[in-house]
Amino acid sequence: MNLSKLTLRDFRNYVNLELDFAPGVNLIVGDNAQGKTNLLEAIGYLGSGKSFRAQKTAEMVRFGAEFAEIEGEIQAQERLQSIRWVLFPGARRRMLQRNGVKKSTAADIAGVLPSVLFCPEDLMVLKAGSAQRRRLGDYALCQLRPKYDAALTEYNRILDQKSCILKEHLDNPAVLEILPEYNTRLCQVGAQIISYRARFYDSLGKAAAAYHGQFSGGAEEFSLQYKTVSTVTDPFAPLDVLRSQMEAHLQSHAKAELSAMQCLTGPHKDDFDVTLNGISLKSYGSQGQTRTAAISLKLAQRELMGREWGEEPVLLLDDVLSELDAKRQDFVLNQIDRGQVFITCCEPERFTKLGKNIEIQSGNVKV
Repeated sequence: MNLSKLTLRDFRNYVNLELDFAPGVNLIVGDNAQGKTNLLEAIGYLGSGKSFRAQKTAEMVRFGAEFAEIEGEIQAQERLQSIRWVLFPGARRRMLQRNGVKKSTAADIAGVLPSVLFCPEDLMVLKAGSAQRRRLGDYALCQLRPKYDAALTEYNRILDQKSCILKEHLDNPAVLEILPEYNTRLCQVGAQIISYRARFYDSLGKAAAAYHGQFSGGAEEFSLQYKTVSTVTDPFAPLDVLRSQMEAHLQSHAKAELSAMQCLTGPHKDDFDVTLNGISLKSYGSQGQTRTAAISLKLAQRELMGREWGEEPVLLLDDVLSELDAKRQDFVLNQIDRGQVFITCCEPERFTKLGKNIEIQSGNVKV
């Protein structure tokens, strides 16, 4: 799949931009704060309906503009297709069109332009907090499994409502009457999330182990372990088993949650750990090992998405090459000889022979 043309209107610092891309490597160059990462954000959002940076849609609409547009022409699934998003800064719901036809959710464009993002923060994600690792997994899973995206959205909605109940119960004890309903629904949806994650992390770990083995010459054995609520003895178990085990965990934490006035347990606390030769990378891994493992995870993510859709997903490398030593740069570059790739960097002289060069300056293409 290839993004052949991108049009932006009032997106971030882009007032009006039209760009044509090469089917291979596209090198986006320019000084800092010119809009290179904004461009990758637009490409990622185009195919997923999710931003890897913004918490709110309003952040992506240029200041003072009434709305923002992201539109692209994509060669995918053996035909030319188009996707168009219109984003609004207020409460108005965003608008999506596929091939000129209005669509309801991002699930309606699944597989048209999936993407894998790799940024400097990802290099140390295995040393960071669990929230960043959940975000990494969720961003990939939401593209791979549209039903997972819906389940995650529903879970977070219920979680927010339960949190409000726990915060209000001292002033208004009557709200506790509906708490069991929210717990039941949390366990139902949470079981789905655990099931999806268990299968995804199992496949991701196996694929990443192969890449890490190539890089280390077989000297290090890579293993990924998914961690969810402690009462779940087998995350691959049937949904009704997962649900009952989650219910047991919630019941055991009921008094503590009321006392703390917050949700203390559930898939929103999930994590994963990577070990090398049986030793936790988070606790004992060197910076070099951590970076190599992170590269392996990203390449594995791309492989899984390629298997799912039968085409290579777009790879977005946001200034990540400059953070790597020569050996790791070579390893990454040797893996991008297929599919469409977008690379941002501030030092074009280091990578000018990679493919098409596009220089960005203050939200415009420098001619």
